[in-house]
Amino acid sequence: MLDLLLKHCHLPNGRTQVDVGVQAGRIVAIQEALDAPAHQVVDCGGQLLTSPFVDAHFHMDSTLTYGQPRVNQSGTLLEGITLWGELKPHLHQEAIIERALQYCDWAVARGLLAIRSHVDISDDRLLAVEALLQVKKQVAPYLDLQLVAFPQDGILRSPTALINLKRALDMGVDVVGGIPHFERTMQQGAESVQLLTELAAERGLRVDMHCDETDDPMSRHIETLAFHTQRLGLQGRVAGSHLTSMHSMDNYYVSKLIPLIREAGVAAIANPLINITLQGRHDTYPKRRGMTRVPELWAAGVDVAFGHDCVMDPWYALGSGDMLEVAHMGLHVAQMTGQAAMRQCFEAVTSVPARILGLNGYGLEVGCHADLVLLQARDPIEAIRLRAQRLAVWRRGQLVASAPPAVTTLHLPGRPSQQTFQHQLR
Repeated sequence: MLDLLLKHCHLPNGRTQVDVGVQAGRIVAIQEALDAPAHQVVDCGGQLLTSPFVDAHFHMDSTLTYGQPRVNQSGTLLEGITLWGELKPHLHQEAIIERALQYCDWAVARGLLAIRSHVDISDDRLLAVEALLQVKKQVAPYLDLQLVAFPQDGILRSPTALINLKRALDMGVDVVGGIPHFERTMQQGAESVQLLTELAAERGLRVDMHCDETDDPMSRHIETLAFHTQRLGLQGRVAGSHLTSMHSMDNYYVSKLIPLIREAGVAAIANPLINITLQGRHDTYPKRRGMTRVPELWAAGVDVAFGHDCVMDPWYALGSGDMLEVAHMGLHVAQMTGQAAMRQCFEAVTSVPARILGLNGYGLEVGCHADLVLLQARDPIEAIRLRAQRLAVWRRGQLVASAPPAVTTLHLPGRPSQQTFQHQLR
């Protein structure tokens, strides 16, 4: 007896009209015309069933703080950092927890069931660390929250940052973070990469660094990160986030750099919504897009994921936790409008970030966790195009969110009757 039987599903790999059986929180069968008794049967009607969305790069300690202590009038990265510095002394643990839990509710409603969040450790009180560790425990039944110890003010630039980062790791934070391009000099930036990767290797942890989030083509800390990853045997456990300076680098240097990244097994995490708004601010025209070289990295065999980065905080006034919106922007900015490329953009918010985070049991295969999202779309491209409605979200086979189909009724002058259609028009 199955706990749940999902009938007539379309899958991201192109299989259509298949049935998925779930028992004890795991997928136990994927086949056509599955004939098995079940406690609950759902006819998916040819809609797309996918593994949940995964956000590989987010800042949950600052989310939903828009307007505190004031609005970012310029919308720039540096004013956002200034605002965050002004806000940090006034943060309260209860408020951080409340905002984070609200965002996790938004995430679950949109089928986003795994998030890697950077948490600022520059505040000696480590209020945000304590708060998000509590949130991680509270949301564990319905969402995987992975935390990165992030020295926002620089690990060498801030006198207590290294001590605080180690304290955060001792408290249970999962990943070592960094921000080498924000150190005082290029040399100190390189030193910080070595220091932090060695710390991660010593503790057996993953690494995710804000790396070269700048328009300066001479900011090349990703090269140093790739070198130390390979030197320390950290292949497959390291990610470089943003990498926006690569957008401005000359092609010859990049032709050397990308193979180094691939050989070191370093993943890349682009943040399309934020990269496109914060980078290129010093340009008139032509104006740089800022997002890293996603198609070229993919073509070289580098894992590339898309992150949301910010939602209604000092850096970004918009956002809703919708990873299909992130994929939609990434597709346009990278000019990835080929059929295979658009499907890769869907993978950049599902399977690829799951691999970067090291999520166990993730996927749409027999034996995987029954973490599933039913979308009002027939395939991944249509899902991105429509930012498709999340009709149902299951965590370990249990329904955690649902929504009715998106439907519009037209009442048009001169037409004989009203017309109703679901939002799936090609």
